[in-house]
Amino acid sequence: MTMAYLARPEQQQKLEWLDGGTFSVLLDKEATEGKLTVGRFDVAKGEAPPLHLHTREDEVFMLVKGTALVWSGEEEHELREGGIVYLPRNVPHAYRITSDRADLLMIATPGGIEGMFRHAGRDLTTPRPDGFEIPISLLAEASELYGGVILGPPR
Repeated sequence: MTMAYLARPEQQQKLEWLDGGTFSVLLDKEATEGKLTVGRFDVAKGEAPPLHLHTREDEVFMLVKGTALVWSGEEEHELREGGIVYLPRNVPHAYRITSDRADLLMIATPGGIEGMFRHAGRDLTTPRPDGFEIPISLLAEASELYGGVILGPPR
């Protein structure tokens, strides 16, 4: 990389995600020459993606604010504010937010997983259709397109 990349908050894409939460694309693969994706979730209590794994990237989650339960394989752990977890590719994982709100930073390497969020999520600069939700069929399609495998329902 010959030049650093800088994106001010107003330049970062914000997507509506599961259960009305948001996912902000802070850095995508284009900005990092494919090396990583950095995103940030702002979600409410109970937000929980399906049990899944990624075949292409490793993930790191840091809970900036809030609390959550995190599953990695068959292990369950409580993640508190400031906690961080590394989730290697091909390891089944899931989480459930247990606080009223959570601010969750995600780093995935290599980059590209943001395509899944863009495929299934709704860009907040577009009008919100009545009754908008992300059906499991769209989530499964987006996951498959970007190397993810949904293994079961949320925990």
